[in-house]
Amino acid sequence: MLALIVRAMLSGVIVALVALIARRSPAAGALVASLPLVSVLGMIWLWHDTRDPVRLADHAQATVWYVLPSLPMFLLIPALLRHGVGFWSALGAGCAVTFLLYLATVAIAARFGVTL
Repeated sequence: MLALIVRAMLSGVIVALVALIARRSPAAGALVASLPLVSVLGMIWLWHDTRDPVRLADHAQATVWYVLPSLPMFLLIPALLRHGVGFWSALGAGCAVTFLLYLATVAIAARFGVTL
């Protein structure tokens, strides 16, 4: 239980730092947010818990496939905001498109023998 609390606190601190940095400089905040910190922390926690190189390799490889369909969200949200769409609607649309692209990615990957 202590490990879960430590992990949650560390993850929360990273998110809070991104928000603070972005207040001063949107570009700097975006740079920090774009770092694969969550992925790296996830790999560290997974390694700590399992010491299983195959599981970690599978996790890292699957992460690549899930990053790709999430990228259009970062184009859609600013486009919607700049066209007067409200924040929550733009965020919801970005998340919905990402979810649909995740489904498409899983289906397309399966056709090429990649199991996600």
